[in-house]
Amino acid sequence: MNKTDRIVIAGAGGFIAGNLIKRLVGDGFTNIRAVDIKPIEQWYQTTDGVENVADCDLKEKDNCYRVMEGAVEAYNFAADMGGMGFIESHKAECMLSVLINTHMLMAARDVGKIERYFYSSSACAYNTTLQKDTSVTALKESDAYPAMAEDGYGWEKLFSERMCKHFREDYGIETRVARFHNVYGPFGTWDGGREKAPAAISRKVIDALDAGSDQIEIWGDGEQTRSFMYIDDCLEGVLKLTHSDHVEPINLGSSELVSINTLVDYVEDIASVKLHRNYKLDAPKGVRGRNSDNTLIKEVFGWEPSLPLREGMAKTYEWIKAQYEARKAGRKVVE
Repeated sequence: MNKTDRIVIAGAGGFIAGNLIKRLVGDGFTNIRAVDIKPIEQWYQTTDGVENVADCDLKEKDNCYRVMEGAVEAYNFAADMGGMGFIESHKAECMLSVLINTHMLMAARDVGKIERYFYSSSACAYNTTLQKDTSVTALKESDAYPAMAEDGYGWEKLFSERMCKHFREDYGIETRVARFHNVYGPFGTWDGGREKAPAAISRKVIDALDAGSDQIEIWGDGEQTRSFMYIDDCLEGVLKLTHSDHVEPINLGSSELVSINTLVDYVEDIASVKLHRNYKLDAPKGVRGRNSDNTLIKEVFGWEPSLPLREGMAKTYEWIKAQYEARKAGRKVVE
């Protein structure tokens, strides 16, 4: 595509999409339409030279048709979601996001000039019966079937993947699907209940330091395992996949498996503190163990997300600390 062709990015006020827009503008793309349901003042970041469409609910079909007019590429990151505490208690809201992808695909078929359509899926689409203990082997792409996805959010993702597949097969829309594994980094949600573990742990450590406390609350026993992918690796993978010939869903995540206790160790080390851990065993904690099998992505691209978690957490912690201090002082800082 030409760098003057229109790109539509849904969920632009959020974490991943906001960072992608900044990356694309830096790469010289000049016709980006950024769309989000949130008012512009609630977007995590905006980038100069971009057409921002705020207060736009993409669950509404007419809105999707309007914003997709003239688009050559589309990236759908829009969803009602958050960390485990949110998705376990808002299953219906999470599933309603299926309307966004459905209407975006219909608009791509009917009014756009779409050459590529990217959909952001999730490792929550994987069969949960394979994730019941911390000895879980890394999940490969075929492990999504037979289907038994994370209730609510995961089922919406799996269904939307199928929509992308069939719109490609039936209407010739070049859809691409990545299953994200716990993306983290600056410019993301870090409080309010929708934040994920890297941001939540960082904020809790900062809270403890600010309060002069030696305590931190951990959801579960801390031995549940995950992999976490830094935002720059995520963006690189999204762009590689979108412009490739690979049409099936693919894992996009780090293969560096850690326990939540290890994640806390890293943040304590970054903050030069050691806290007493209070384990909240009845808190939402998701599956017991999950990691990304990167065999396929290495075969397809000769590449995989590789930034070490300890290095990425240092950058993330410093950004969240700046936000925390700015809010305490009554101002907003996102640089």
